[in-house]
Amino acid sequence: MKCRHCASDLSLPLVDLGSAPPSNLYLTERTLHAPERWFPLRVLVCQQCWLAQTEDFAQADELFDADYAYFSGYSTSWLAHSERYVGDMTTLLALGSHSHVVEVAANDGYLLQYVLKRGIPCTGIEPTASTAAAARDKGIPIVEDFFGTRLAQQLAAEGKQADLMAANNVLAHVPDINDFVAGFSVLLKDNGVATFEFPHLLRLLAETQFDTIYHEHFSYLSLTAVQRIFQANGLKVFRVDELPTHGGSLRVFAQRKDTGKRACEPSVASMLATETATGLLDAAHYRDFQARTDRIKHELTRFLLDARRDGKRVAAYGAAAKGNTLLNYAGIRADLIDFVVDRNPAKQDKYMPGSRIPIVAEARLRQEKPDYVLVLPWNLKEELAAQLAYIKDWGGRLVTAIPKLELA
Repeated sequence: MKCRHCASDLSLPLVDLGSAPPSNLYLTERTLHAPERWFPLRVLVCQQCWLAQTEDFAQADELFDADYAYFSGYSTSWLAHSERYVGDMTTLLALGSHSHVVEVAANDGYLLQYVLKRGIPCTGIEPTASTAAAARDKGIPIVEDFFGTRLAQQLAAEGKQADLMAANNVLAHVPDINDFVAGFSVLLKDNGVATFEFPHLLRLLAETQFDTIYHEHFSYLSLTAVQRIFQANGLKVFRVDELPTHGGSLRVFAQRKDTGKRACEPSVASMLATETATGLLDAAHYRDFQARTDRIKHELTRFLLDARRDGKRVAAYGAAAKGNTLLNYAGIRADLIDFVVDRNPAKQDKYMPGSRIPIVAEARLRQEKPDYVLVLPWNLKEELAAQLAYIKDWGGRLVTAIPKLELA
């Protein structure tokens, strides 16, 4: 396999998670009785540009189809994060009715709804029909297409260049990362700004966040790799912020390399130095990740087997893609976890891919009162601990598996 950015040969393994179905392809009563497509799930690291990447098997149009079930707007903490972002960017860039904001991967309008409320013209780009429809219901103009240089040139020709482009948790999702990034240099105004948020590879490695690896994530990103990719495709990084979201993320600020005039802030050199000191540019740093991943898998499996032996009931909360990676790698099925609760109606009454555990509404927790609730989106642990505090009424306990097995 060649690196999807620099085309170098890849030989440094990060982790092999066996095989799994795409993590967001939830099963229905009809598809439950049909075979599933499973793909190898293996990550390699480029020792030239240091981009970590999933081995290519599944195609983007197979992963992001018309029934795509991930809706961003069901997390209150993520909505609050998005509203703060809009406020901060409005102030930083003096956005107003004269401006134009474009969000790539606008999903269900979770972020652009706050742009609209401020009277700022905006456009969302979203390829999945299910979430695009939800965004349109909020009054957000949506272009239903995959983003890249072709679409950027089309929108620029229509006079839709942007003062601000937002790309939250999408940079990892694109198979042609060079064409995707180059599109921003086309659609930004001369002094426009683009921000990209993504889970930080440094945190993934430090906390063994292997469950954030799934086929929809083609890349696992560091500032080191991102800066090189941007530089090669017409963008220049001028600032980076660390965020607590998704287990530890970066927000990278970029401008057009040819016309941007903002000075590079010290945060960029500081983060690059941190990544180097941590070992992200050293092959040895990646070599124990597989063993740590296997330890987590074994701890969780032992816990669930012991709970079943002792007559305890276990449910899970959050039909998240990361949860599907964890369950499928650990070989966990409905004999060990009775059901998975999710607030998103688009997932309810379906089944987790691979494990085929039923997904139900939250009322089921109160009805069945399980002894343990395994929190699959552990990055929302604090939010969910408050939301699910009532399980203590019957002695229920929350469980998380990553970075280690913990009961609360």
